[in-house]
Amino acid sequence: MDRKKFLGAAGTLTAALALSWPEAARARADEPAAVKIPPYLRPGDLIGITAPAGYITLEDIQPAVKLMEDWGYGIRIGATVGKRDFTFGGTDAERLEDLKNMLFDQNIKAVMCARGGYGAVRIVDDIDWKRFKARPKWVIGFSDITVLHGHIHTQCRVATLHSKMTNSFPSDWSKAEPIQVETINSIRDALSGKKMTYAALPNASNRWGEGEGILVGGNLKTIETLSGSASDIHTDGKILFVEDTGEYMYSIDRMFWNLKRTGKLAKLKGLIVGGFKVKPESDEDSQFGSTIEQLVTEKVKAYSYPVCFDFPVGHQKANYALKCGVKHKLTVNEGNVALIEV
Repeated sequence: MDRKKFLGAAGTLTAALALSWPEAARARADEPAAVKIPPYLRPGDLIGITAPAGYITLEDIQPAVKLMEDWGYGIRIGATVGKRDFTFGGTDAERLEDLKNMLFDQNIKAVMCARGGYGAVRIVDDIDWKRFKARPKWVIGFSDITVLHGHIHTQCRVATLHSKMTNSFPSDWSKAEPIQVETINSIRDALSGKKMTYAALPNASNRWGEGEGILVGGNLKTIETLSGSASDIHTDGKILFVEDTGEYMYSIDRMFWNLKRTGKLAKLKGLIVGGFKVKPESDEDSQFGSTIEQLVTEKVKAYSYPVCFDFPVGHQKANYALKCGVKHKLTVNEGNVALIEV
């Protein structure tokens, strides 16, 4: 290459590298405004159940199957339910094939992931998402299924449902706690097209305000691992919700630093902090010394959007169905926290 052309190319490369990571991420996002809402379900519609991550037995999904049939839906159980390949619900090839069958069978109107665990990231890139985008349907789940929520939002601009899965349905519905009944029924409400409204108890660390934007989020550790990938969630102008379980406090702090340093906290319309089950340190010398509220407040102090804690979403009984990719309004004040679908 001639020296002049080389220097010109090098200058362009230097300028590109000079972009901070958040600026590069925002330049890459360039998302259109519209998100496609899959058709809502009607009585008699078919819901497919598949295990794209961890394994689950046929017996374990029966309470969910029975209840959803009572709701008036048909159920198709995928080939991966009852299969096991170590921690996975079958081999990568088996889980991929089963998920593809569910996504592309036009008789199936929604796909419920049987459980989380780990495994969705191993197969997400081998699916023809353009085909899914052309004829979308509701994909349902949380935890490791954050991989699918992120990928479908970023690559397809299609709404999904962050909610409990089949392993969260109680075996005896008559003995279920009221919060279990309410949050599981929120799946039916969301799938049928009901405009969703949620409330949370006030927290002294909440930051008051109002914000309106598309709702995105999920499991914080999974969001961190998706950074820079094709499944990365872009957050500018959106309401972000996060939750996690089984992480040390220092690890949660590190994950929130990841959100800040990658620009995901800078231009939000609101931040929702759901349930966090912190793993206790066994060594007194390893105690982190901050609460969730303190470490989050530290990361968002430069911004002015509303922030709420203890929102009913996450690895807990209080885990409502949230429509990812759908516009919501978040209101946080002294006596009220409300998230309302717009």
